[in-house]
Amino acid sequence: MSAVDWSRLPVPEDDGGAAHLPGMAVPKVALPATDGAVVDLSALAGTVVVYAYPRTAGPDGGVPEGWDLIPGARGCTPQSCAFRDHFAELRALGVAAVFGLATQDTAYQAEAAARLHLPFPLLSDAGLALADALRLPRFEVAGMVLLKRLALVLRGGRVAKVFYPVFPPDRSAADVMGWLRANPEG
Repeated sequence: MSAVDWSRLPVPEDDGGAAHLPGMAVPKVALPATDGAVVDLSALAGTVVVYAYPRTAGPDGGVPEGWDLIPGARGCTPQSCAFRDHFAELRALGVAAVFGLATQDTAYQAEAAARLHLPFPLLSDAGLALADALRLPRFEVAGMVLLKRLALVLRGGRVAKVFYPVFPPDRSAADVMGWLRANPEG
């Protein structure tokens, strides 16, 4: 994977789409995961990190026309790889679980999880159940409803911290780790 020149891409602006999330209780929603499990984020104990992303490109690298012109759209693979590369550090900081979240179906996500060698599952919100319940920011392109990129730190079934917008995406895991170091659970 070649490095992305983030300076050549439009920077997403904070449109207030995630301002309501801090302190919000995570709703009871069952989501299929790429490891075959069904995950209800509201039922998980400890610190949980969820990063939402629009969509990974398929193995052919194909993305919708104009993808790079959409602020914040580009970078799903670098964001996922950053969480992969920092997974052990996140665990050492007390993170019980890490999940990626997108609106693609589980079969589509399973290919990406395997190709990218992710040590954590991706969750499918293809029916937008969690996105609707949390009122997550989203956009539409090429007939698809996609989540805007963000990261959540969940503690005790509540949103403890929101990172939004996330840019550049490959710094998302480092930003989360910085917050976790400054805000240890306990």
